[in-house]
Amino acid sequence: MTVRNGQGQSDGGRKSPGSSAVALSEAYDTALLDLDGVVYAGGEAVPHAVEALGVARAGGMHLAYVTNNALRTPGEVAEHLTELGVPAEAGDVVTSAQAVARLIADEVPGGSRVLVVGGEGLRVALRERGLVPVESADDDPVAVVQGYGGPGMPWARFAEAAYAVGRGVPWYASNTDLTIPGARGIGPGNGAAVEVVRIATGGRAEPKVAGKPLPPMHRETVLRTGAERPLVVGDRLDTDIEGAFNGGVDSLLVLTGVTDVAQLLAAVPAHRPTYVAADLRGLLTGQPEVAADGDGGFACGGWRASVSGGELVLDAAPGEGADALDGVRALCGAAWSEADRAGGRVPDAGKALETLKV
Repeated sequence: MTVRNGQGQSDGGRKSPGSSAVALSEAYDTALLDLDGVVYAGGEAVPHAVEALGVARAGGMHLAYVTNNALRTPGEVAEHLTELGVPAEAGDVVTSAQAVARLIADEVPGGSRVLVVGGEGLRVALRERGLVPVESADDDPVAVVQGYGGPGMPWARFAEAAYAVGRGVPWYASNTDLTIPGARGIGPGNGAAVEVVRIATGGRAEPKVAGKPLPPMHRETVLRTGAERPLVVGDRLDTDIEGAFNGGVDSLLVLTGVTDVAQLLAAVPAHRPTYVAADLRGLLTGQPEVAADGDGGFACGGWRASVSGGELVLDAAPGEGADALDGVRALCGAAWSEADRAGGRVPDAGKALETLKV
């Protein structure tokens, strides 16, 4: 799973997005798809997701669902996907609960008690690893694990975690995503809950984290999917895209979740996706080349982006039906190249985004 196909970010500082002459669903054998903000949001399918995944699957692409959300079991996730029109089985789902359960099981004796602050997904994953979930800091746990427990998580659960961590019990977290997208907007994620415990314990302890973008999640995904030419598909730069970068594989960023174009343009090298698409329909097409010209500009699909006076400039004479995403890709080339040249300083994108109207 660590072998690149030569189209992506192997140098760690790519100056522009990659290109693919064929549909991404043909160039890669497996899509490792994030869920929240990519396939669904707030329990409802993201527009175009069901249809695009159906076409990719029919064309022979294996679809695996890799999520930092530890709330539900793989079976529950698969059932929800199937209800949305995306047929899936429990074995198609890899969760951060599974990754953190393996991490804990590798470090404590079998049959150990683990204080759980989270949902049923964590409890099931721990039991699969021969561990015993408990509810109280007074149950003599050998570890504490936190995972997203949904908006109804009682405040008392955070107190139990704080009591145990304050006594020196080793602390684990499924993931540290500060936010999670939902039907009504962006809400607090497990990372926010982790910060509650950190504050309550005076910042004296640090959890071991399993989820994206860290190695335990990559390891779990490798073990469970067997992908040979994988493509990570996500909406977050600091988890999905960085996780792909850390794992040495290519990535597709879709703009249906938490990342907007301005954040993409400001991405540090480890957060730069190989490809960019508006939504999951991007799996079904090739990606156009972003070509550097001799004057410091980057062109894509009739758009040309450059930097002048510390600002991104976007020039175009697009005809009817011009693809705004090509303008985004050209801007990425110019912005990332300038940031690398200027020691990380990101050019201002305000006027360019006005030109692009995104």
